[in-house]
Amino acid sequence: MKLKQIKFTLITLAATTFFVSCSNDKDNDNNNVTPVQVKPEIALSTSATLGSYLSDKNGRSLYFFATDANGQASCTGGCEALWPAFTVDNLTADKLGTGLTLSDFATITTASGKKQITYKGWPLYYYAPVSQGDAYGNGGTNTPEAAGKTTGDGVGGVWFIAKPDYSVMLVKSQLLGHDGKNYKSDYTVGDGLTTYFTDAKGVTLYAFKNDNFKKNNFTKADFSNNAVWPIYETDKIVVPSILDKSKFSVITVFGKSQLVYNGWPLYYFGQDAGVRGANKGISFPSPGVWPVPVKDIAAAI
Repeated sequence: MKLKQIKFTLITLAATTFFVSCSNDKDNDNNNVTPVQVKPEIALSTSATLGSYLSDKNGRSLYFFATDANGQASCTGGCEALWPAFTVDNLTADKLGTGLTLSDFATITTASGKKQITYKGWPLYYYAPVSQGDAYGNGGTNTPEAAGKTTGDGVGGVWFIAKPDYSVMLVKSQLLGHDGKNYKSDYTVGDGLTTYFTDAKGVTLYAFKNDNFKKNNFTKADFSNNAVWPIYETDKIVVPSILDKSKFSVITVFGKSQLVYNGWPLYYFGQDAGVRGANKGISFPSPGVWPVPVKDIAAAI
């Protein structure tokens, strides 16, 4: 009986050891499983020349269009093949990469009925240039730009890489004064598009013709008139690649930083009320007193 008991005990111990070993192996296997990394639908990529910019989950660059001044997509017809709309279904915070905030994004419906994601009010696009085709020019197709490429930046002077930190953007839009009249770039009445500066969210910036080189002659020391023409208060200089960054500077106006371009201090117009695309100030108090700053504006003196 004792021998049988000893054999039974040994068998039981062996079985217990086997099951414990199997259990530990399973636990070890579970501990060694690498969780699947889900790529964010929108992330920040980096270029040596352009800095940080928005890209999709595959690293393809995203772009802004200067004629989208009012926040609606103006790329229609054949433009849509060259610059396809970027969209994400049910965008949530967990689908964004580090450094991006959900409140900066929204979804619009384009004229052709497509959904499109916007960032800080700017519709987002891909770039899909037309391939060369055969020797006779036949067979060219729109080929999506490869991941990591930024060849769409600066195209036509109106397409720009979608950066998260612009302090100045360019829009191309009709000037419509507070008097309800359309104005051309020379501030005569008429129709025509003008390419001018806005802030990062498409709110129009202005210069004052009575200012001097890097000298604000409008703002009072107590800022009692700042609501009429608020200074553009920032010390950041992040601008589209087609602009000469060296022409921008920052001055101090009674303790506050004001951005300057080519010697002209930059302002908002209070009656624009922060509305994208509004440029009522170009005719207040009369046309040309408060022009919109443009790339080739003559230097202040």
